[in-house]
Amino acid sequence: MDLSWTVTLLLTVIISAFIYSTWNSIYRRHNLPPGPTPLPIVGNVLHIKRGEMVKSLMEFKEKYGSVYTVYFGHNPIVVLCGYNTVKEALIDRAEEFSGRGRLPTIDQSIKGYGLVFSNGNRWKDLRRFSLSTLRNFGMGKKSIEERIQEEAHFLIEEIKSQKEQFIDPTSFLIQSVSNVICSIVFGNRFEYTNASFQKLLTLFSMVFQDMSSIPGQLLEMLPSIMKYVPGRHKRIIESLQKLNDFIMERVKMNKESFDPDSPRDFIDSFLIKQQQEGNNPNFDNENMLMTLQNMFFAGTETVSSTLRHSLMIIMRYPEIQAKMHEEIIQVIGENRIPNIEDRSKMPYMDAVIHEIQRFVDILPLNLPHATIRDVNFKGYTIPKGTDVFPLLCSVLRDPTKITRPDTFDPNNFLDNKGCFRKNDAFMPFSAGKRICAGEGLARMQLFIFLTVILQNFTLIPEREFTDKDINPVMTGFANVPKFYRMSFKPRI
Repeated sequence: MDLSWTVTLLLTVIISAFIYSTWNSIYRRHNLPPGPTPLPIVGNVLHIKRGEMVKSLMEFKEKYGSVYTVYFGHNPIVVLCGYNTVKEALIDRAEEFSGRGRLPTIDQSIKGYGLVFSNGNRWKDLRRFSLSTLRNFGMGKKSIEERIQEEAHFLIEEIKSQKEQFIDPTSFLIQSVSNVICSIVFGNRFEYTNASFQKLLTLFSMVFQDMSSIPGQLLEMLPSIMKYVPGRHKRIIESLQKLNDFIMERVKMNKESFDPDSPRDFIDSFLIKQQQEGNNPNFDNENMLMTLQNMFFAGTETVSSTLRHSLMIIMRYPEIQAKMHEEIIQVIGENRIPNIEDRSKMPYMDAVIHEIQRFVDILPLNLPHATIRDVNFKGYTIPKGTDVFPLLCSVLRDPTKITRPDTFDPNNFLDNKGCFRKNDAFMPFSAGKRICAGEGLARMQLFIFLTVILQNFTLIPEREFTDKDINPVMTGFANVPKFYRMSFKPRI
């Protein structure tokens, strides 16, 4: 019995060594960038610290340089770090790196449809249509800026109704941001008292949190294994399906009262495009659903999370809050609603918002890119279809572009005269051909919502915040703000 066990163990060791040697030999023959040697089946998963994908990928940069390769299972991922390297790929060689890579946490739901996760002509058609529709969205009624201003008014009234109680601001911040998206996509907003809509919006935060959880990170790295393993990552598809059901119900409502001569919202615009394009599969119902989902989900959670981070950071630095309010009163006054033209006259506010976006780094990994052809990059060969991670966190905190990258400091975007100063490393919306289509809308919302809040209220934390509290927790897909409670004290 003992001899049999010994022989079995010896054979296992010999076979494992042979497999590892063969795998390592095959791996080394490719001219991919260097990286940690992957193991069969699991790749470099064991090299990633438990629950700390972003931190691990940043640490690999110190050993392997600004371009390296890691394996998620058998799938190679080329990782790009630092401003210069990311800029060269996404801007200087934008076309070659313009593909959308795999994102296993949601691919099962998205299936390559829609604006954000499609490729080739489908992506080009959908992006061209979406940008054009957003750019020309007046449609006879209200501009996007007016919609944001209108929602800012409702937000202030909702905050006042809390009567200075210490509250978690998450609910009404996410509703205010989502209502702007809803007015564009669905043609109407929802009341803050709408319980079913509030319940739907909780799915957004849940998806972000589940994607960044340890099971979510493992699903990203080992999808073929994790799809059989129970855990909170299983909720991602369920949550997205509930969101899809809501969107399809709205599409059905639009179809029942659709007038092609009088489009009311993005859905109507898509329905008109379907009529114009006939049987073009790039504008079929599946692409409509996923494009609407992309806009509704991404446009709500990223901006609302940034706002939640913003309030915490502003409360951490009372002197910054006071200076922001002083500038608001000088430029806008106490009563007039802010407009986007005010931003150019408010360099300090603009600098603080830029620094907030840089510091909180909502999507540290970026969305995955892919090469659309074989690419020679910095002496290495990246085959067509290879997934590429341009790490936004490594750009937003590049020490060659930011003096103190781990410290919150609005001076990163101010010159010696107090004027706003651009910084090339500011890439929270990514860059190049895959830059976020909603960048302009997001920037308008952040400016108007933050300005109107500080115009009307002094922000008071329930407890004093520390640098550790405001630092983003870089775990996985997204940086979600920590829970906190605060009070809004009316200024007048």
